[in-house]
Amino acid sequence: MDLRTLFSEHLAERLAWASRALADTGYEALVISSGQPYTHFADDQEAPFRSTPHFVHHCPLRGPHHVLKVEAGKRPLLIRYAPEDFWYEQLPLAALWGGEPFWLASFDLVECATLDAVWETLGKPSRAAYIGNETDRAGAAGLDPNPASITAFLDWGRSFKSAYEVRCMEEATVLGARGHSAGRAAFLAGASELEIHHAFAQAVGCLDHDLAFASIVALNEKGATLHYEGKRTFRNGKTLLLDCGANVRGYASDITRTTPGPGCDPRFAALVVGMEKLQQELCAEVKPGLSFGALHHSSHLKIGALLQSAGILKAGPEEAIAKGLTRAFYPHGLGHHLGLQVHDVAGKLAGPGGDLQPPPPEHPYLRTTRTIEPRQVFTIEPGLYFIPMLLRPFRGNEHAALFDWKLIDELIPCGGIRIEDNILVTEHGGRNLTREQLPT
Repeated sequence: MDLRTLFSEHLAERLAWASRALADTGYEALVISSGQPYTHFADDQEAPFRSTPHFVHHCPLRGPHHVLKVEAGKRPLLIRYAPEDFWYEQLPLAALWGGEPFWLASFDLVECATLDAVWETLGKPSRAAYIGNETDRAGAAGLDPNPASITAFLDWGRSFKSAYEVRCMEEATVLGARGHSAGRAAFLAGASELEIHHAFAQAVGCLDHDLAFASIVALNEKGATLHYEGKRTFRNGKTLLLDCGANVRGYASDITRTTPGPGCDPRFAALVVGMEKLQQELCAEVKPGLSFGALHHSSHLKIGALLQSAGILKAGPEEAIAKGLTRAFYPHGLGHHLGLQVHDVAGKLAGPGGDLQPPPPEHPYLRTTRTIEPRQVFTIEPGLYFIPMLLRPFRGNEHAALFDWKLIDELIPCGGIRIEDNILVTEHGGRNLTREQLPT
């Protein structure tokens, strides 16, 4: 199906959801702005701009200060901020999109050359909720800025992906897989973290700030730093943890692979093989009706068994979980919702009303506590790391004898392992978007 048709159906679904949100929360209109850029403190330089996700959920027009007005039973009004400006490049829509945008026919479009004109065109709609960060202008227009009730309602709606959104994420996966293949090849040829990053971005074909998130390119011991963003220049690493993703029309892919290189400790390489196997088993367990917490517990059981079989732990999986031993090697959650944001919203919501389902105390970093449902997209990313600060408390406590400390100390320089795929839930199970493009 072509993008125009996919988007038209997507927007119809979004407008129906917005109308329901308005009816349930007592508002008559919803106003969403693409947002204003952030400026660094005491500086005139702006951070790379990213649109308000709820704006992109309704319209893929890029850039700051655009405004969308949604009212039940009416075509949405899109007010495009199109300044006459000699400092920065300004292009007509047809030039930006290589022809008429596929989404344009779904909106009533007004273009304005100034910010004042944008908000004058919007006027002062009665009983209107506003989503975005231009709160001063929204307040002056009499809008209710970012009310929790309607924000939660919209967040919940983002949990269920339309065919248009899946298409965007499929395309982001193609680019992400291309980048990963290039990054892995660069690593095996002896490249540095910086060179591997450049190989990934070049293969995707974008600037750094257009990637889905800041790349994690971790050689050796840096693989044990979960969100490592450094880019060292030494070459010929022994292990690579590469966590990178691409972005298409605002939608992200998020892929991680761990690759042993020449000279890698064979015991660590065997752990990578074991993690690959158990990660695929977890992907195969995805099905509607299963709680994500149960899947997360399954991941701890599998990692506990791997640690025992490798001789790192001298306790079985159940005992290791009960005593908190597996969390020393695997401190994060199994995955997170994915979409317009890499760590997408609504993972801990109990419903559109905004009530929360907090994670259990034993797994405080679990990003989703939801029941798995069709049309959700989330990551499955178990990890196994040798993190000295997490292992340190066990070296002298009552559980110390359950660890092989000599083996652990020998594996610490290898860093860690994470393997991450993006899963679309169907009526019958999980569709692995990542493996369709990056089998290993």
